[in-house]
Amino acid sequence: MQKQVNQAVTAGGSTGGQTLRKSFKARHLTMIALGGSIGTGLFLASGGAIASSGPGGALLAYLAVGIMVYFLMTSLGEMATYMPDSGSFSTYGTRFISPAFGFAVGWNFWYNWAVTIAAELAAATVIIKYWFPESNSTIWSLLFLLLMFGLNILSSRGYGESEYWFAIIKITTVIIFLVVGVMMIFGILGGEAVGFSNFELGGSSFHGGFFAFLGVFMAAGFSFQGTELVGVAAGESENPRQNVPRAIRQVFWRILVFYIFAILVIGLLIPYTNPDLLRGGIDDIGVSPFTIIFEKAGLAFAASVMNAVILSSVLSAGNSGMYAATRVLFSMAKDGMAPRALAKLNSRGVPVGALLVTTAVGMLAFLASFFGDGIVYNWLLNASGMCGFINWLGIAVCHYRFRRAFVKQGHSLDELPYKARWFPFGPIFAFVICVIAVLGQNMGAFSGGSIDWYGVLVSYVSLPLFLLIWLGYGFFRKSKLVPLEECDLTTSEV
Repeated sequence: MQKQVNQAVTAGGSTGGQTLRKSFKARHLTMIALGGSIGTGLFLASGGAIASSGPGGALLAYLAVGIMVYFLMTSLGEMATYMPDSGSFSTYGTRFISPAFGFAVGWNFWYNWAVTIAAELAAATVIIKYWFPESNSTIWSLLFLLLMFGLNILSSRGYGESEYWFAIIKITTVIIFLVVGVMMIFGILGGEAVGFSNFELGGSSFHGGFFAFLGVFMAAGFSFQGTELVGVAAGESENPRQNVPRAIRQVFWRILVFYIFAILVIGLLIPYTNPDLLRGGIDDIGVSPFTIIFEKAGLAFAASVMNAVILSSVLSAGNSGMYAATRVLFSMAKDGMAPRALAKLNSRGVPVGALLVTTAVGMLAFLASFFGDGIVYNWLLNASGMCGFINWLGIAVCHYRFRRAFVKQGHSLDELPYKARWFPFGPIFAFVICVIAVLGQNMGAFSGGSIDWYGVLVSYVSLPLFLLIWLGYGFFRKSKLVPLEECDLTTSEV
Protein backbone atom coordinates (compact mmCIF):
# COMPACT_ATOMS: atom_id res chain seq x y z
CA MET A 1 0.00 0.00 0.00
CA GLN A 2 2.79 2.40 0.94
CA LYS A 3 4.62 1.79 -2.35
CA GLN A 4 1.43 2.47 -4.29
CA VAL A 5 0.93 5.77 -2.45
CA ASN A 6 4.53 6.82 -3.07
CA GLN A 7 4.27 5.91 -6.76
CA ALA A 8 1.06 7.90 -7.11
CA VAL A 9 2.64 10.94 -5.52
CA THR A 10 5.76 10.69 -7.63
CA ALA A 11 3.66 10.33 -10.75
CA GLY A 12 2.03 13.67 -10.07
CA GLY A 13 -0.90 12.85 -7.80
CA SER A 14 -0.89 14.78 -4.59
CA THR A 15 2.11 16.91 -5.37
CA GLY A 16 1.24 17.87 -8.89
CA GLY A 17 4.44 16.32 -10.23
CA GLN A 18 6.62 18.38 -7.90
CA THR A 19 9.11 16.96 -5.42
CA LEU A 20 11.01 18.30 -2.44
CA ARG A 21 14.12 20.16 -3.57
CA LYS A 22 17.56 18.70 -2.89
CA SER A 23 19.05 21.99 -1.75
CA PHE A 24 20.92 21.35 1.52
CA LYS A 25 24.70 21.29 1.37
CA ALA A 26 26.99 19.65 3.93
CA ARG A 27 27.40 22.93 5.85
CA HIS A 28 23.62 23.26 6.14
CA LEU A 29 23.19 19.75 7.58
CA THR A 30 25.97 20.29 10.10
CA MET A 31 24.58 23.60 11.31
CA ILE A 32 20.98 22.32 11.36
CA ALA A 33 22.01 19.62 13.82
CA LEU A 34 24.17 22.00 15.85
CA GLY A 35 21.58 24.78 15.81
CA GLY A 36 18.88 22.42 17.04
CA SER A 37 20.80 21.49 20.17
CA ILE A 38 22.85 24.53 21.27
CA GLY A 39 20.39 26.94 22.82
CA THR A 40 18.73 27.85 26.09
CA GLY A 41 19.64 24.42 27.50
CA LEU A 42 23.28 25.52 27.46
CA PHE A 43 22.95 29.28 27.92
CA LEU A 44 20.44 29.12 30.80
CA ALA A 45 19.68 25.60 32.11
CA SER A 46 23.36 24.70 32.59
CA GLY A 47 23.53 27.04 35.59
CA GLY A 48 20.60 25.35 37.30
CA ALA A 49 22.12 21.93 36.56
CA ILE A 50 25.36 22.86 38.33
CA ALA A 51 23.48 24.39 41.27
CA SER A 52 21.31 21.27 41.68
CA SER A 53 23.86 18.48 41.31
CA GLY A 54 27.21 20.21 41.61
CA PRO A 55 29.71 20.64 38.76
CA GLY A 56 30.69 16.96 38.87
CA GLY A 57 27.08 15.77 38.76
CA ALA A 58 26.27 18.13 35.89
CA LEU A 59 29.32 17.00 33.91
CA LEU A 60 28.51 13.32 34.45
CA ALA A 61 24.86 13.79 33.43
CA TYR A 62 25.69 15.69 30.25
CA LEU A 63 28.45 13.21 29.38
CA ALA A 64 26.09 10.22 29.77
CA VAL A 65 23.42 11.86 27.60
CA GLY A 66 26.11 12.89 25.10
CA ILE A 67 27.21 9.27 24.69
CA MET A 68 23.59 8.21 24.21
CA VAL A 69 23.08 10.93 21.59
CA TYR A 70 26.21 9.72 19.79
CA PHE A 71 24.73 6.25 19.36
CA LEU A 72 21.34 7.66 18.35
CA MET A 73 22.96 9.91 15.74
CA THR A 74 24.99 7.06 14.26
CA SER A 75 21.85 4.89 14.17
CA LEU A 76 19.89 7.63 12.44
CA GLY A 77 22.85 8.33 10.15
CA GLU A 78 22.95 4.73 8.93
CA MET A 79 19.28 4.75 8.01
CA ALA A 80 19.14 8.32 6.67
CA THR A 81 22.21 7.74 4.47
CA TYR A 82 20.86 4.52 2.98
CA MET A 83 17.31 5.78 2.49
CA PRO A 84 17.03 9.57 2.99
CA ASP A 85 13.42 10.60 3.53
CA SER A 86 11.87 13.76 4.95
CA GLY A 87 9.39 11.55 6.80
CA SER A 88 12.36 10.07 8.69
CA PHE A 89 10.86 8.76 11.95
CA SER A 90 7.43 8.01 10.52
CA THR A 91 8.83 6.34 7.40
CA TYR A 92 11.36 4.20 9.26
CA GLY A 93 8.82 3.22 11.92
CA THR A 94 6.35 2.16 9.23
CA ARG A 95 8.90 0.13 7.27
CA PHE A 96 10.83 -1.57 10.06
CA ILE A 97 8.30 -1.96 12.89
CA SER A 98 4.68 -1.49 11.80
CA PRO A 99 2.47 1.10 10.07
CA ALA A 100 0.81 1.74 13.44
CA PHE A 101 4.14 2.53 15.07
CA GLY A 102 5.11 4.80 12.16
CA PHE A 103 1.77 6.59 12.47
CA ALA A 104 2.18 7.14 16.22
CA VAL A 105 5.83 8.25 15.97
CA GLY A 106 5.05 10.63 13.10
CA TRP A 107 2.24 12.39 14.93
CA ASN A 108 4.25 12.39 18.17
CA PHE A 109 7.14 14.11 16.36
CA TRP A 110 4.84 16.62 14.66
CA TYR A 111 3.06 17.50 17.92
CA ASN A 112 6.33 17.89 19.78
CA TRP A 113 7.71 20.46 17.37
CA ALA A 114 4.39 22.24 16.67
CA VAL A 115 4.04 22.94 20.40
CA THR A 116 7.72 23.87 20.55
CA ILE A 117 6.92 26.72 18.15
CA ALA A 118 4.44 28.04 20.73
CA ALA A 119 6.99 27.70 23.53
CA GLU A 120 9.62 29.60 21.55
CA LEU A 121 7.12 32.38 20.71
CA ALA A 122 6.33 32.74 24.40
CA ALA A 123 10.02 32.85 25.26
CA ALA A 124 10.82 35.38 22.53
CA THR A 125 8.13 37.80 23.69
CA VAL A 126 9.55 37.71 27.23
CA ILE A 127 13.12 38.23 26.00
CA ILE A 128 12.19 41.20 23.81
CA LYS A 129 10.84 43.01 26.89
CA TYR A 130 14.45 43.39 28.02
CA TRP A 131 14.68 46.22 25.48
CA PHE A 132 10.99 47.13 25.14
CA PRO A 133 9.38 46.52 28.56
CA GLU A 134 6.09 48.25 27.71
CA SER A 135 5.58 46.63 24.31
CA ASN A 136 2.64 44.42 23.33
CA SER A 137 3.52 40.71 23.55
CA THR A 138 0.93 39.65 20.96
CA ILE A 139 2.37 41.95 18.31
CA TRP A 140 5.89 40.63 18.88
CA SER A 141 4.72 37.01 18.80
CA LEU A 142 2.93 37.67 15.51
CA LEU A 143 6.04 39.31 14.03
CA PHE A 144 8.26 36.41 15.10
CA LEU A 145 5.77 33.86 13.76
CA LEU A 146 5.65 35.69 10.43
CA LEU A 147 9.46 35.66 10.34
CA MET A 148 9.59 31.89 10.88
CA PHE A 149 6.81 31.34 8.37
CA GLY A 150 8.52 33.58 5.80
CA LEU A 151 11.84 31.73 6.09
CA ASN A 152 10.06 28.41 5.56
CA ILE A 153 7.67 29.46 2.77
CA LEU A 154 10.51 30.74 0.57
CA SER A 155 12.18 27.36 0.08
CA SER A 156 14.08 24.75 2.03
CA ARG A 157 17.22 26.69 1.12
CA GLY A 158 15.80 29.73 2.95
CA TYR A 159 15.43 27.66 6.11
CA GLY A 160 18.89 26.12 5.67
CA GLU A 161 20.63 29.47 5.22
CA SER A 162 18.85 31.11 8.16
CA GLU A 163 19.65 28.16 10.41
CA TYR A 164 23.27 28.25 9.26
CA TRP A 165 23.68 31.86 10.43
CA PHE A 166 21.68 31.33 13.61
CA ALA A 167 24.06 28.49 14.48
CA ILE A 168 27.12 30.60 13.63
CA ILE A 169 26.01 33.21 16.20
CA LYS A 170 25.64 30.59 18.92
CA ILE A 171 28.89 28.79 18.14
CA THR A 172 30.85 32.05 18.06
CA THR A 173 29.41 33.01 21.46
CA VAL A 174 30.38 29.66 23.01
CA ILE A 175 33.92 29.82 21.58
CA ILE A 176 34.45 33.36 22.93
CA PHE A 177 33.03 32.25 26.28
CA LEU A 178 35.43 29.27 26.46
CA VAL A 179 38.45 31.41 25.58
CA VAL A 180 37.54 34.11 28.14
CA GLY A 181 36.70 31.48 30.76
CA VAL A 182 39.98 29.57 30.41
CA MET A 183 41.95 32.84 30.65
CA MET A 184 40.06 33.71 33.85
CA ILE A 185 40.68 30.25 35.36
CA PHE A 186 44.45 30.73 35.02
CA GLY A 187 44.38 34.41 35.98
CA ILE A 188 45.51 35.65 32.56
CA LEU A 189 42.87 38.41 32.57
CA GLY A 190 43.92 39.56 36.00
CA GLY A 191 42.55 38.59 39.38
CA GLU A 192 43.07 35.35 41.24
CA ALA A 193 43.59 32.08 39.36
CA VAL A 194 40.72 30.03 40.81
CA GLY A 195 41.96 26.66 39.59
CA PHE A 196 39.82 23.80 40.96
CA SER A 197 38.79 25.47 44.21
CA ASN A 198 35.14 26.05 43.17
CA PHE A 199 34.89 22.66 41.48
CA GLU A 200 35.69 20.83 44.74
CA LEU A 201 33.81 23.20 47.03
CA GLY A 202 32.83 21.46 50.26
CA GLY A 203 35.15 18.54 49.53
CA SER A 204 33.12 17.11 46.64
CA SER A 205 32.05 18.11 43.12
CA PHE A 206 28.75 16.22 43.55
CA HIS A 207 25.77 17.64 45.37
CA GLY A 208 22.08 16.96 45.99
CA GLY A 209 22.00 13.17 45.80
CA PHE A 210 20.42 10.78 43.29
CA PHE A 211 17.18 12.67 42.56
CA ALA A 212 19.10 15.88 41.91
CA PHE A 213 21.35 14.01 39.46
CA LEU A 214 18.31 12.43 37.80
CA GLY A 215 16.75 15.87 37.36
CA VAL A 216 19.92 17.15 35.69
CA PHE A 217 19.96 14.05 33.52
CA MET A 218 16.48 14.96 32.27
CA ALA A 219 17.54 18.56 31.64
CA ALA A 220 20.58 17.35 29.70
CA GLY A 221 18.31 15.21 27.53
CA PHE A 222 16.12 18.20 26.68
CA SER A 223 19.23 20.25 25.91
CA PHE A 224 20.47 17.78 23.30
CA GLN A 225 17.09 17.33 21.61
CA GLY A 226 17.16 18.76 18.11
CA THR A 227 20.22 16.90 16.85
CA GLU A 228 17.86 14.39 15.23
CA LEU A 229 16.58 17.05 12.81
CA VAL A 230 19.42 16.12 10.48
CA GLY A 231 17.44 12.93 9.74
CA VAL A 232 14.54 15.01 8.40
CA ALA A 233 16.83 17.37 6.50
CA ALA A 234 18.57 14.40 4.82
CA GLY A 235 15.53 14.08 2.54
CA GLU A 236 16.41 17.45 0.99
CA SER A 237 20.19 17.10 0.96
CA GLU A 238 22.06 17.41 -2.34
CA ASN A 239 24.21 14.36 -1.57
CA PRO A 240 22.94 12.59 1.56
CA ARG A 241 25.25 9.60 1.22
CA GLN A 242 28.23 11.90 1.57
CA ASN A 243 26.85 14.87 3.54
CA VAL A 244 24.89 13.04 6.26
CA PRO A 245 27.86 10.96 7.54
CA ARG A 246 30.03 14.08 7.52
CA ALA A 247 27.44 15.98 9.55
CA ILE A 248 27.01 13.07 11.98
CA ARG A 249 30.76 12.79 12.62
CA GLN A 250 31.22 16.51 13.20
CA VAL A 251 28.08 17.20 15.20
CA PHE A 252 28.68 14.83 18.09
CA TRP A 253 32.23 15.91 18.86
CA ARG A 254 31.47 19.60 18.50
CA ILE A 255 28.40 19.41 20.73
CA LEU A 256 30.21 17.33 23.32
CA VAL A 257 33.15 19.77 23.34
CA PHE A 258 30.85 22.79 23.58
CA TYR A 259 28.65 21.38 26.34
CA ILE A 260 31.25 19.56 28.44
CA PHE A 261 33.87 22.30 28.24
CA ALA A 262 31.30 25.06 28.87
CA ILE A 263 29.93 23.31 31.97
CA LEU A 264 33.48 22.66 33.19
CA VAL A 265 34.36 26.34 32.81
CA ILE A 266 31.16 27.43 34.59
CA GLY A 267 31.78 24.95 37.41
CA LEU A 268 35.35 26.18 37.85
CA LEU A 269 34.50 29.90 37.84
CA ILE A 270 31.16 30.02 39.70
CA PRO A 271 30.58 28.21 43.03
CA TYR A 272 27.56 25.91 42.76
CA THR A 273 26.25 27.61 45.91
CA ASN A 274 25.86 30.90 44.02
CA PRO A 275 22.08 31.65 44.25
CA ASP A 276 22.13 33.36 40.83
CA LEU A 277 22.62 29.98 39.14
CA LEU A 278 19.21 28.83 40.34
CA ARG A 279 17.53 32.06 39.24
CA GLY A 280 18.59 31.85 35.61
CA GLY A 281 15.62 31.69 33.26
CA ILE A 282 14.05 33.18 30.16
CA ASP A 283 12.73 36.10 32.18
CA ASP A 284 16.02 36.72 33.98
CA ILE A 285 18.83 36.82 31.40
CA GLY A 286 21.04 38.82 33.73
CA VAL A 287 21.85 35.68 35.72
CA SER A 288 22.70 33.36 32.86
CA PRO A 289 26.02 31.72 33.82
CA PHE A 290 27.45 33.08 30.56
CA THR A 291 26.42 36.60 31.58
CA ILE A 292 27.87 36.21 35.09
CA ILE A 293 31.26 35.14 33.74
CA PHE A 294 31.38 37.77 31.00
CA GLU A 295 30.59 40.44 33.59
CA LYS A 296 33.31 39.07 35.89
CA ALA A 297 35.69 39.50 32.96
CA GLY A 298 34.75 43.19 32.86
CA LEU A 299 32.45 43.06 29.84
CA ALA A 300 29.71 45.45 30.98
CA PHE A 301 27.57 44.86 27.91
CA ALA A 302 27.38 41.10 28.59
CA ALA A 303 23.70 40.99 29.58
CA SER A 304 22.53 42.80 26.47
CA VAL A 305 24.71 40.68 24.16
CA MET A 306 23.62 37.41 25.78
CA ASN A 307 20.01 38.53 25.54
CA ALA A 308 20.43 38.96 21.78
CA VAL A 309 22.18 35.58 21.47
CA ILE A 310 19.46 33.82 23.45
CA LEU A 311 16.80 35.52 21.32
CA SER A 312 18.52 34.18 18.19
CA SER A 313 18.61 30.72 19.83
CA VAL A 314 14.89 30.84 20.57
CA LEU A 315 14.04 31.93 17.01
CA SER A 316 16.36 29.22 15.68
CA ALA A 317 14.55 26.54 17.69
CA GLY A 318 11.15 27.78 16.49
CA ASN A 319 12.40 27.95 12.91
CA SER A 320 13.74 24.40 13.09
CA GLY A 321 10.55 23.14 14.71
CA MET A 322 8.43 24.64 11.95
CA TYR A 323 10.58 23.10 9.22
CA ALA A 324 10.78 19.61 10.76
CA ALA A 325 7.10 19.39 11.73
CA THR A 326 6.04 20.54 8.25
CA ARG A 327 8.19 17.96 6.45
CA VAL A 328 7.06 15.05 8.62
CA LEU A 329 3.39 16.07 8.23
CA PHE A 330 3.90 16.26 4.45
CA SER A 331 5.45 12.80 4.42
CA MET A 332 2.63 11.30 6.47
CA ALA A 333 0.07 12.87 4.11
CA LYS A 334 1.96 11.32 1.21
CA ASP A 335 1.67 7.91 2.86
CA GLY A 336 -2.02 8.28 3.69
CA MET A 337 -1.49 8.88 7.42
CA ALA A 338 -2.65 12.51 7.29
CA PRO A 339 -5.12 14.36 5.00
CA ARG A 340 -3.93 13.98 1.39
CA ALA A 341 -4.35 17.71 0.73
CA LEU A 342 -1.29 18.29 2.94
CA ALA A 343 0.90 16.43 0.43
CA LYS A 344 0.72 19.23 -2.14
CA LEU A 345 3.86 21.20 -2.99
CA ASN A 346 4.15 24.62 -4.56
CA SER A 347 6.45 25.46 -7.46
CA ARG A 348 9.40 25.92 -5.06
CA GLY A 349 8.98 22.45 -3.57
CA VAL A 350 7.47 23.69 -0.28
CA PRO A 351 4.54 21.76 1.30
CA VAL A 352 2.43 24.86 1.85
CA GLY A 353 -0.62 23.07 3.30
CA ALA A 354 1.45 21.24 5.91
CA LEU A 355 3.28 24.49 6.70
CA LEU A 356 0.01 26.41 7.20
CA VAL A 357 -1.44 23.75 9.51
CA THR A 358 1.75 23.58 11.57
CA THR A 359 1.91 27.38 11.84
CA ALA A 360 -1.75 27.61 12.86
CA VAL A 361 -1.41 24.95 15.56
CA GLY A 362 1.71 26.63 16.92
CA MET A 363 -0.06 29.97 17.10
CA LEU A 364 -3.19 28.51 18.71
CA ALA A 365 -1.08 26.78 21.34
CA PHE A 366 0.67 30.09 22.04
CA LEU A 367 -2.65 31.94 22.35
CA ALA A 368 -3.70 29.37 24.96
CA SER A 369 -1.12 30.94 27.28
CA PHE A 370 -3.37 34.01 27.61
CA PHE A 371 -6.38 32.07 28.92
CA GLY A 372 -7.05 30.49 32.30
CA ASP A 373 -3.72 31.61 33.75
CA GLY A 374 -1.94 29.58 31.10
CA ILE A 375 -3.18 26.21 32.41
CA VAL A 376 -4.01 24.85 28.94
CA TYR A 377 -0.69 26.07 27.56
CA ASN A 378 1.24 24.44 30.42
CA TRP A 379 -0.54 21.16 29.81
CA LEU A 380 0.32 21.32 26.10
CA LEU A 381 3.92 22.10 26.94
CA ASN A 382 4.19 19.35 29.54
CA ALA A 383 2.61 16.84 27.17
CA SER A 384 5.32 17.62 24.63
CA GLY A 385 8.10 17.29 27.21
CA MET A 386 8.43 13.52 26.89
CA CYS A 387 7.83 13.43 23.13
CA GLY A 388 11.50 13.99 22.31
CA PHE A 389 12.56 10.97 24.35
CA ILE A 390 9.86 8.88 22.66
CA ASN A 391 11.27 9.93 19.28
CA TRP A 392 14.71 8.85 20.40
CA LEU A 393 13.33 5.49 21.54
CA GLY A 394 11.85 5.12 18.06
CA ILE A 395 15.23 5.78 16.42
CA ALA A 396 16.94 3.10 18.53
CA VAL A 397 14.28 0.45 17.84
CA CYS A 398 14.04 1.30 14.13
CA HIS A 399 17.79 1.02 13.64
CA TYR A 400 17.97 -2.31 15.47
CA ARG A 401 15.21 -3.71 13.25
CA PHE A 402 16.67 -2.11 10.10
CA ARG A 403 20.09 -3.71 10.55
CA ARG A 404 18.59 -7.13 11.36
CA ALA A 405 16.27 -6.94 8.34
CA PHE A 406 19.15 -5.82 6.13
CA VAL A 407 21.21 -8.90 7.02
CA LYS A 408 18.16 -11.21 7.06
CA GLN A 409 17.32 -10.28 3.47
CA GLY A 410 20.81 -11.25 2.28
CA HIS A 411 22.41 -7.82 2.03
CA SER A 412 26.07 -7.23 2.79
CA LEU A 413 27.03 -4.51 5.25
CA ASP A 414 29.44 -3.27 2.59
CA GLU A 415 26.37 -1.96 0.73
CA LEU A 416 25.74 0.59 3.51
CA PRO A 417 27.22 4.02 2.67
CA TYR A 418 27.61 4.63 6.40
CA LYS A 419 27.77 1.99 9.13
CA ALA A 420 26.95 2.74 12.76
CA ARG A 421 29.66 1.53 15.08
CA TRP A 422 29.21 -0.94 17.91
CA PHE A 423 25.99 -2.53 16.69
CA PRO A 424 23.96 -3.91 18.45
CA PHE A 425 25.36 -2.35 21.64
CA GLY A 426 24.73 1.22 20.40
CA PRO A 427 20.96 1.12 19.82
CA ILE A 428 20.41 -1.16 22.85
CA PHE A 429 22.36 1.20 25.13
CA ALA A 430 20.47 4.21 23.75
CA PHE A 431 17.16 2.39 24.22
CA VAL A 432 17.90 1.57 27.87
CA ILE A 433 19.00 5.14 28.68
CA CYS A 434 15.91 6.55 26.95
CA VAL A 435 13.63 4.23 28.95
CA ILE A 436 15.29 5.44 32.16
CA ALA A 437 14.77 9.03 31.00
CA VAL A 438 11.10 8.41 30.17
CA LEU A 439 10.31 6.65 33.45
CA GLY A 440 12.34 9.14 35.47
CA GLN A 441 10.55 12.26 34.19
CA ASN A 442 9.13 13.05 37.62
CA MET A 443 10.33 10.47 40.14
CA GLY A 444 10.00 13.14 42.81
CA ALA A 445 6.21 12.77 42.52
CA PHE A 446 6.56 9.30 44.09
CA SER A 447 8.77 10.35 47.02
CA GLY A 448 7.86 11.79 50.40
CA GLY A 449 5.47 9.03 51.44
CA SER A 450 2.63 10.09 49.14
CA ILE A 451 2.10 10.28 45.40
CA ASP A 452 1.59 13.62 43.70
CA TRP A 453 -1.03 12.45 41.20
CA TYR A 454 -1.31 15.82 39.49
CA GLY A 455 2.46 15.87 38.98
CA VAL A 456 2.36 12.32 37.64
CA LEU A 457 -0.43 13.15 35.20
CA VAL A 458 1.24 16.32 33.92
CA SER A 459 4.64 14.66 33.51
CA TYR A 460 3.59 11.34 31.99
CA VAL A 461 0.42 12.16 30.02
CA SER A 462 2.17 11.95 26.63
CA LEU A 463 3.23 8.31 27.22
CA PRO A 464 -0.29 6.79 27.44
CA LEU A 465 -1.39 9.09 24.59
CA PHE A 466 1.37 7.69 22.39
CA LEU A 467 0.46 4.11 23.31
CA LEU A 468 -3.24 4.82 22.69
CA ILE A 469 -2.53 6.21 19.19
CA TRP A 470 -0.19 3.33 18.37
CA LEU A 471 -2.48 0.54 19.58
CA GLY A 472 -5.65 2.28 18.37
CA TYR A 473 -4.34 2.65 14.81
CA GLY A 474 -3.10 -0.94 14.91
CA PHE A 475 -6.51 -2.22 16.02
CA PHE A 476 -8.62 -0.32 13.48
CA ARG A 477 -6.22 -0.77 10.55
CA LYS A 478 -5.24 -4.35 11.43
CA SER A 479 -1.61 -3.23 11.56
CA LYS A 480 0.87 -5.86 12.71
CA LEU A 481 4.61 -6.14 13.26
CA VAL A 482 6.38 -6.30 9.91
CA PRO A 483 8.46 -9.53 9.68
CA LEU A 484 12.17 -8.87 9.13
CA GLU A 485 12.13 -10.60 5.75
CA GLU A 486 9.30 -8.28 4.61
CA CYS A 487 10.72 -4.94 5.76
CA ASP A 488 10.81 -2.52 2.83
CA LEU A 489 14.47 -1.73 2.15
CA THR A 490 13.95 -0.24 -1.30
CA THR A 491 15.46 3.19 -1.82
CA SER A 492 15.84 5.54 -4.77
CA GLU A 493 19.27 6.40 -6.13
CA VAL A 494 20.66 9.52 -4.47
